[in-house]
Amino acid sequence: MFALFRPAFSLLVILTVLTGAAYPLIVTGISQVLFRGEANGSLIVQDGKAVGSKLIGQPFADPKHFWSRASATSPYPYNAAASSGSNQGPTNPALLEAVAERIKALKDADPGNPLPIPVDLVTASASGLDPHISPAAAEYQVGRVARERNLDPARLRAIVAKHTQGRDLGFLGEPRVNVLELNLDLDRPG
Repeated sequence: MFALFRPAFSLLVILTVLTGAAYPLIVTGISQVLFRGEANGSLIVQDGKAVGSKLIGQPFADPKHFWSRASATSPYPYNAAASSGSNQGPTNPALLEAVAERIKALKDADPGNPLPIPVDLVTASASGLDPHISPAAAEYQVGRVARERNLDPARLRAIVAKHTQGRDLGFLGEPRVNVLELNLDLDRPG
């Protein structure tokens, strides 16, 4: 039995060094060289300070800003440590109530808006962290944001278009607008 102990212990040490130290260091080194921004959280930095991530949504309540999708994370919205959806089905009374409240908030903020409210403005994404809205959701908010900022709606649409990303590789996913990047652009002086 003791004859097996030495090779087993040696293998344990070797595999621990390889898989617990060498491999993570190599992968981290490669990612820092080839994908530095992504490996460090895709942070958006302004004036030397991180203001958010391109990958994690943030709540916006000011009528001068475009509003994000709802977040289902707990104990607070956009909690990156608790990525989750609500898991509520379309007939769940709690989901129906939440959607009705969101619709009311959108209509109260822009009562003259005749456009249909896009579904992504009243429902949460599967992760509860989605930083994007659809171009339709951005268009729905153009009137309110333009009015609050005293901007020409056509000029605001051009800014939204600048921040609209197409489908990945031309066919994967849907067109989308990163809300944080759009709002930061709007808040820039000049």
